[in-house]
Amino acid sequence: MTEQQNATGRLYGVGLGPGDPSLVTVRAAELIGKADVVAYHSARHGRSIARSIAERYLTGGQIEEKLVYPITVETTDHPGGYRGALDDFYEEAAVRLAAHLDAGRDVVVLAEGDPLFYGSYQHMHKRLAHRYPTEVVPGVTSVSAAAARLGQALTEAEETLTIIPGTLPEEELTARIASADSAVIMKLGRTFPAVRRALERAGRLDDAQYVERAFMDGERTAPLADVDAETVPYFSVAVLPSKVAPLEAVVSVPAASVPEASESEASEPEGVGAGSVTVIGTGPAGPLWLTPEARGALAAATDLVGYTTYLDRVPVRPGQQRHGSDNKVESERAEFALDLARRGHRVAVVSSGDPGVFAMATAVLEVACEETYRDVPVRIVPGMTAAHAAASRAGAPLGHDYAVVSLSDRLKPWDVVAKRLRAAAEADLVLALYNPGSQSRTTQVGRARDLLLEYRAPGTPVVMARDVGGPTERVRTVRLGELDPTQVDMRTILLIGSSQTRAVERGNGTEVVWTPRRYPE
Repeated sequence: MTEQQNATGRLYGVGLGPGDPSLVTVRAAELIGKADVVAYHSARHGRSIARSIAERYLTGGQIEEKLVYPITVETTDHPGGYRGALDDFYEEAAVRLAAHLDAGRDVVVLAEGDPLFYGSYQHMHKRLAHRYPTEVVPGVTSVSAAAARLGQALTEAEETLTIIPGTLPEEELTARIASADSAVIMKLGRTFPAVRRALERAGRLDDAQYVERAFMDGERTAPLADVDAETVPYFSVAVLPSKVAPLEAVVSVPAASVPEASESEASEPEGVGAGSVTVIGTGPAGPLWLTPEARGALAAATDLVGYTTYLDRVPVRPGQQRHGSDNKVESERAEFALDLARRGHRVAVVSSGDPGVFAMATAVLEVACEETYRDVPVRIVPGMTAAHAAASRAGAPLGHDYAVVSLSDRLKPWDVVAKRLRAAAEADLVLALYNPGSQSRTTQVGRARDLLLEYRAPGTPVVMARDVGGPTERVRTVRLGELDPTQVDMRTILLIGSSQTRAVERGNGTEVVWTPRRYPE
């Protein structure tokens, strides 16, 4: 460090905690008492919450720098708009503090909560910390304070916590809330109506708690659904606590095998209320393909039901019951899920891809339409389809009209499959072929290829996509006349081009497949 640098003062960003002066850390109190300059932000009315928290630690002989915001939420005629006005203010405030630092004075900038968590101090830090010796003293955040006042855990086990500013657009708020395990929504006040609507749309309103001015005068807590929007100040948060049930509420549900679903004696979970079934599409592979809505629905469930292979892709959450079964018992699985729901459980039926495409949505609805289960609420949450995932890896082969056909003849005769293939081929549609083969079905791909060659040129591009998004993903393009059935299994999807589909090698040596959006006259 040079002699000139030794002569400068030190900058301190000091967190004061949520409001109670007794929650100020020992280090923060020491620095406030020793500082040459104490700076703090305030609105134009001049009252500073930060100063009021720190007041007992001030000595009376310090220089006080009041950093008064030119605007808060009102409009401005600044040529740079609201952001421009604030940027100019921060620059001017940094210049004022730099003058003290250059004169060798230590400067403490007070910050409610933690200095680097939605704090005003961070704007000084960005402008000064690279120029002067700097120390940041953390403080108790409003997030921790709210959880403490509610007496509820924010996270447990593998749960994740999401911090969401209430100033986000309502659609974005809804998506973030739906995908969260636990969450704290900051900056309420005027944003409260949109936050409340987002919580309701995400199905989380009943879980939400409201905390106002935690550890400050006027503190209030309540179920968020009961709060009047007209009474909500900026210093309030919405909390979605841990989903892991308190010890006294944990209910042990015996894991029943699906064939014995109707005889299961699983007890009704406490506090769950009316049961429901949500059929959830998890996409073709892991968490990266999961939508926020699907993630939230999985987290909200008390029970997960599904084919064991697909169930294993869903993270284990304490307190949830998992009921895995074989892939060939869809109707029994659906009945088991609906029986659980009738006893008050929130059941998520896990399906790969999109549940409405050759998957569990149909199986559940077929049983749900029986008289016994007609009053059980059923909801379908879509997911990324295998066809769309495979198409994205190859380029845009589904860029024009296309048909989706399952080659499995387990639930329909091959004559029906062939008739549909022929109709699609005659119409010159791109084809997405699901369930092309398995250990017990080895002839379908060859028969489909030979049939399509009656209508398509041998050079027609065929995308062979296996385990898209998974650890053994392999996507390649062959020509229809060269399609080898032995290279196709149950985890493969085939995209057969139309007469207009193109396979083009680009500059980097990769081949992309795409179907023009315009069809020739």
